[in-house]
Amino acid sequence: MTSFPRAELEEMMRRWIAANAKAEEIGDWTAMTELYTPDAIYSWNNGPRTEFVARGRKQIADWALGTEMEGLDSWKYPYVKVLIDEQQGQVIGFWRQIAGETRADGSHYEIAGTGGSWFRYAGNYQWSWQRDFFDHANAGAIFMEMQKDGKLNEIMQERVRRGSKMPGWLRRTEFDWYATIE
Repeated sequence: MTSFPRAELEEMMRRWIAANAKAEEIGDWTAMTELYTPDAIYSWNNGPRTEFVARGRKQIADWALGTEMEGLDSWKYPYVKVLIDEQQGQVIGFWRQIAGETRADGSHYEIAGTGGSWFRYAGNYQWSWQRDFFDHANAGAIFMEMQKDGKLNEIMQERVRRGSKMPGWLRRTEFDWYATIE
């Protein structure tokens, strides 16, 4: 584990949150790729059998910030709390997942539960890995509600039909998340 000055980690999160806000504004997250090391790993779990894994900037841009974000260009992911451990060079940021689309009563569709990202900092204002966590059952429920209400766009309807058959999706036995956090 490498420690870093707290002020540097705080600045990294300021840059990260600003880049996230810009991505939300334009509906394109791929510019955030520069905030990762060339060999970074970005992953999340999707239940008992499936993991998503992108290795390196190209896969992160193409898959994590590309195909996985397609159809979500109206969504916002505001950070609500950030915890920084400068001794370990790690950060956890908790965020919400709020659709741009609204229900008949004017409320926004939002994925319930806890959403967040766990990052390992590598210096030079770049992450060496990112592990997201969010409630996939609640995500599915919101997408089904939006579809029923006629508010789920065509791209997301196709993704729901396809399921986890997108680039980067692996069987859990093919990726040992715990080996990456050492």
